[in-house]
Amino acid sequence: MNPSLFRVAPQDGVATALDDLAAGTIATVGDTQVTLNEAVARGHKVALHAIAPGEPVLKFGFPIGRATRPIAPGDRVHTHNVSTALEASGAYSWHPHKSAARAATPRPGFAGYRRADGRVGTRNEIWVIPTVGCVARTAQKIAERAGERHAGRIDGVHALTHPFGCSQLGDDLDGTRSVLAALASHPNAGGVLLLGLGCESNQLDRLLAEIDPAVHGKIRTLAAQFAGDEIEEGLAIVDALVEEAALAERTDVPLSDLVLGVKCGGSDGFSGLTANPLVGLMSDTVTEAGGIAILTEIPEIFGAEQLLMDRAADEEIFDGIGALVNDFKRYFTDHGEPVSENPSPGNIAGGITTLEEKSLGAVQKAGHAVVTDVRRYGERVRRRGLTLLEAPGNDAVSSTALAAAGATVILFTTGRGTPLGFPVPTIKIATNTPLAERKPGWIDFNAGRVLGEGMESVADALLDTIRRIASGEETAAERNDEREITIWKRGVTL
Repeated sequence: MNPSLFRVAPQDGVATALDDLAAGTIATVGDTQVTLNEAVARGHKVALHAIAPGEPVLKFGFPIGRATRPIAPGDRVHTHNVSTALEASGAYSWHPHKSAARAATPRPGFAGYRRADGRVGTRNEIWVIPTVGCVARTAQKIAERAGERHAGRIDGVHALTHPFGCSQLGDDLDGTRSVLAALASHPNAGGVLLLGLGCESNQLDRLLAEIDPAVHGKIRTLAAQFAGDEIEEGLAIVDALVEEAALAERTDVPLSDLVLGVKCGGSDGFSGLTANPLVGLMSDTVTEAGGIAILTEIPEIFGAEQLLMDRAADEEIFDGIGALVNDFKRYFTDHGEPVSENPSPGNIAGGITTLEEKSLGAVQKAGHAVVTDVRRYGERVRRRGLTLLEAPGNDAVSSTALAAAGATVILFTTGRGTPLGFPVPTIKIATNTPLAERKPGWIDFNAGRVLGEGMESVADALLDTIRRIASGEETAAERNDEREITIWKRGVTL
């Protein structure tokens, strides 16, 4: 008999329905059978044994919340009978944990652009970055006209627009400046035009001062208020940048030169079973090869942070993880919001009940790699291995933060689907086959195959997809001309 349920860990008290199941169905997982007391939708959970009120509900081998009423075998387990057990802050103890040594399997690399500072880009583009939202449309006009003029010579000309850069104060303005400076330094940009207005808070000279001098050679500036015709002058600058960037060529580079950002978007009940652990294998593969993986979405590790802390490289990194998590919880409570507000309506509809459940599935994107660094919002990666990066769970904000930190490819898992794209190639990975079949114009890879083909063979296919895209094959978002940045707005607007 084919199993109709999926149980992650042997001690779990719940299992996930692999299809829509009617009341009265005899559902199976391993040697366990339960008769369903009610209909259970695909991706939602079924109780495998009785759970008393107040008792932890286990999935992934860990509590995902507490039962709020008696739960019988065969009951649907969701928001009506389970609640979060998250607390507003956590006290953590350092317990050094030595990860088992994993021998790296030699893997082929990709064809990338080796830059003067040694980093490798997966694209060779010109980026027009406005300092302030007032010239966002001007930046778009310059990029659109230049892109048509130079089609085929480089990988593209793109404006990275946003509404900020003025009427901001303190840390809020600093955050905008840091993210834009980090993007301007990115190895996927063969040339950058920083387009200012002239009177904004985010002045060109201050922005340029935050950019690594090693990449100043590829950067040009223009203040629109002081230009005769800002469009024509901007086009002339981009023309010159294209002439220089067009000299770059792809060369074969090792997998250790890849910087992999990992991200959840619109999770469902299959995210922690298929796409996220599959991406975790990619994180392991890249870090074992000597590359970098970046995990972010700090609110979506609440309840699972100890799993990352147990893999901290040293006590300093452990303390950094604890501070990052507690600071983010304080960010919620300072605004009068509960730390457990997640999951979203789409997550709940897809079968995720509590933030603990979402987090335990989400951290699987980090694989088993040792956490070697912790970085704050707007900062760039500096160490090989797994970096934990400060950013919220919002798709656009966190994906922009990953790109700014230095990710040259983003793996974006989704159980609900989204057309969004970001400054670097973003590979959309469907958690389930129906989504992949329904939205082929959005999805690059179907992780739903894991349930039928097994994790290892599908992992080989995903790694091959990553290598091809890093070498120049377009993602669905790139074909659709979906490219956005969103900056985290945290402070006062004047």
